[in-house]
Amino acid sequence: MELNNSKPKRITWWQKNQVKISPWIFLAPGLIFFSIYVIAPIFVSIGISFYQWDGLSPSIYVGLQNYIELLDDEYFYISLWNNLKWLIFFMLAVPIGLGLAIFLNQIVFGIRLIKSLFFFPFVISQVVIGLIFTWFYQPNYGVIAPFLNLIGLEGFSILANENTATYGIIFAGLYPQIAYCLILYLTGLNNINPEQIEAGRMDGAKGFHLFWNIVLPQLRHATFLAIVVTVIGALRSFDMVAIMTQGGPYGYSNVLAYYMFEQALSEYGYRMGYGSAIATVLFTIMMFYILFFIYRMYRNEREDNN
Repeated sequence: MELNNSKPKRITWWQKNQVKISPWIFLAPGLIFFSIYVIAPIFVSIGISFYQWDGLSPSIYVGLQNYIELLDDEYFYISLWNNLKWLIFFMLAVPIGLGLAIFLNQIVFGIRLIKSLFFFPFVISQVVIGLIFTWFYQPNYGVIAPFLNLIGLEGFSILANENTATYGIIFAGLYPQIAYCLILYLTGLNNINPEQIEAGRMDGAKGFHLFWNIVLPQLRHATFLAIVVTVIGALRSFDMVAIMTQGGPYGYSNVLAYYMFEQALSEYGYRMGYGSAIATVLFTIMMFYILFFIYRMYRNEREDNN
């Protein structure tokens, strides 16, 4: 009888930890690029906000002077107030996108063609949309000019009026944002559990009651993404302002993102430190909103699991 004297194979460290390490290896390139091009510039910008610097000459440390100057800057408050308007009215994209998604989530003849028409704004450049709506708003030959003439506003320019310019830009920005929310909700509706809907109908639920208690809770993740993306889009809002009014008239349609550009990189002075202070305020507002919604979603998940 022969004895098997062969030693058992040694399990290497890689074999033991391959399942745990492999995902991080695939994520590593993306994390590295994200750290270099997103995280690092954020901290660099925060650091520059404590200096007076024009981008070329040696920087001078001024501490909180840039932030103190912001407190007395009238145009900073105008830009901040306009950003608040963007946040409020841009949120209309979420319920409108949900309503359109429910309308389009049905199997009828020609629905794919109708969906493609609603998806169209999502694939168009923001610059193109800005130019199109600038033409719409032209007081003499724009699309809405005849309607303005009917109500006695002949020759009225929406983008040249300090009271209406911001709302005109927001309306133009809503056009592609609604399409984005529509796509998110259509994806969520396709993943709804039909058994829960059938069970609800058997229990007598129908109409709004069925939607509110069975359909909407299953769209929680889509709603979270739609809100976060909409908040980020409202706070960025640079390209629409740059194309349609360039902050005018007299700075009354400025938002923080464009005002930061004016102060840091335009002919107004190349004030890198002051522009970085504005960017830090904008980043803080954005992070506050995103963390708030993440906390609410986390709390709801815990309540559901309990």
